[in-house]
Amino acid sequence: MRYAIYFTPPADDPLTVAASRWLGYDAFSGEERPYPENIALPAGRMSAVTAAAARYGFHATMKAPFRLAENISPSALEATFDVFCRNRRLFTIPEITLGQLGKFYALIPAAEYDELQAFAADVVEHFEPMRAPLLNDEIARRKPETLTEAQRDNMIRWGYPYVFDEFRFHMTLTGPVTGTDAHVIETAVQDYFGPFTGKPLAIGGLGLFVEERRGAPFTIKRWQPLSGAEEQET
Repeated sequence: MRYAIYFTPPADDPLTVAASRWLGYDAFSGEERPYPENIALPAGRMSAVTAAAARYGFHATMKAPFRLAENISPSALEATFDVFCRNRRLFTIPEITLGQLGKFYALIPAAEYDELQAFAADVVEHFEPMRAPLLNDEIARRKPETLTEAQRDNMIRWGYPYVFDEFRFHMTLTGPVTGTDAHVIETAVQDYFGPFTGKPLAIGGLGLFVEERRGAPFTIKRWQPLSGAEEQET
């Protein structure tokens, strides 16, 4: 069993609802969703396009999937997660847009945002004592030969290559897009998520996701709002 700490909006947020239909999977319920009818791609093609992203649910990685350290129980992780969320405050990314990371499409910030970078680093550091070290096969799956030296160091130290200076917030919407219909897919993503881009995105809560067995879809064990009070000026 592995856990992950991801950002995702609440279950009833319009973006969550729309993205769950786009991916064909809702991590809150653990159930499949029908693909949108107004997409110029057949359901079979949509499944192929979104499968790599859908297994994880709609999310942005904060603490990448990890096994629990031997001395940590699931209830201890859940309690720590709840306290963490109660002690952090909501903030807003000023604008999100549609972007590409390699061959993947994702929702990303229009510009780097210091508060977001700091928050992601906070999550990584806070939950690190609860993570078991990577096994050799887990390291191999990351293809360390393709990583930079800094990314390899991050992977060994923190369990994930893309933390701190390497972190780029993204909410993945597709697997790698290639082939003759790449333009059709790009147009479909742009049209479908157009109502959500060019607007702010509130980072108002976190999800504790769980993978019950290796390769299974991730589901949301619990979702908590960031309910900490605004910092008081002195």
